[in-house]
Amino acid sequence: MSQTNDAPNGKIALSNAPAAGEPLIQVRNLVKHFPIRRGVLQRQVGAVQAVDDISFDIIKGETLGLVGESGCGKSTAGRTILQLLPATSGEVFLNGQNLTKLGRSELRKQRRRMQMIFQDPYSSLNPRMTVGNIVGEPLLIHNIGNAASRRERVQDLLKLVGLNPYFINRYPHEFSGGQRQRIGVARALATNPSFIVADEPISALDVSIQAQVVNLLDDLKSELGLTYLFIAHDLSMVRYISDRVAVMYLGRIVELSHRDEVYDHPLHPYTQALLSAIPIPDPLKEEKRQRIILEGDVPSPANPPSGCRFHPRCGYATDICRTEDPEFRNLGTTTFPHMVACHHAEKFV
Repeated sequence: MSQTNDAPNGKIALSNAPAAGEPLIQVRNLVKHFPIRRGVLQRQVGAVQAVDDISFDIIKGETLGLVGESGCGKSTAGRTILQLLPATSGEVFLNGQNLTKLGRSELRKQRRRMQMIFQDPYSSLNPRMTVGNIVGEPLLIHNIGNAASRRERVQDLLKLVGLNPYFINRYPHEFSGGQRQRIGVARALATNPSFIVADEPISALDVSIQAQVVNLLDDLKSELGLTYLFIAHDLSMVRYISDRVAVMYLGRIVELSHRDEVYDHPLHPYTQALLSAIPIPDPLKEEKRQRIILEGDVPSPANPPSGCRFHPRCGYATDICRTEDPEFRNLGTTTFPHMVACHHAEKFV
């Protein structure tokens, strides 16, 4: 994949079309634990296992949706993949380059190729900076272009995300939530990245605005050849924008497949429970829909259950579920893999 941030005429390039079928991101046995310290000497007495041994690939040009309950480790996984948080162990590859082994200066160069859209558009924009400075800051940090080309690039980006390019001298408080999130999207696109982690980018927005932002992200993906890790709670929205869907529970990925396969034929009991909560527009079908109510609370990631982490809330749990960690295996085909971590997944095939 070729990527240039400076075009021959001195302008900053705006497009980035990746090749298809190749993995852009490869995550291998990624672990992120936060130490629990107590006492005067702050000795470690445990760890919060936010992300615990997850592995997957993200193909160039696709959107991988990551769903799960609050506190399951979705945002931590996204930040660790971008190396905003150092990994406890495991590896992350961007175009074959191991990000976890890079030094500070080498990693800084790679940050031009991977960016993040944050959840809260109200706290992620500096209220003391103008929109032009906010969107243009990545260009300044990475020394891309001169002052004139940066200003032109910022105006092009604002136009690209549906904002007036002459708003560059305004401040964030002068914009609505949806407009602020568009500014955040423009900032993420400033260095012409190939990979973007969208960390619940619509959860803080009004319902009427959410679809606009999601459609914008989808259009940008097609136009610029972007690759997304889309983290969200809204299962219907994830199905709309994602090519594949990964379901996360208590730091582990329990199911991963094509979006239609996950939504139409879920093989993990936790996925089935999540999907049973999606309202159906048809009143007749909604009346017949059977909700799967999970008993108990989500266990603490500081003290996860033995064996399958879902077994205390699973209606299909047996003795093997309480003692042995299920293998993350393929119950689909080679062409259309359907990965699932459940001892009894065959009964749902």
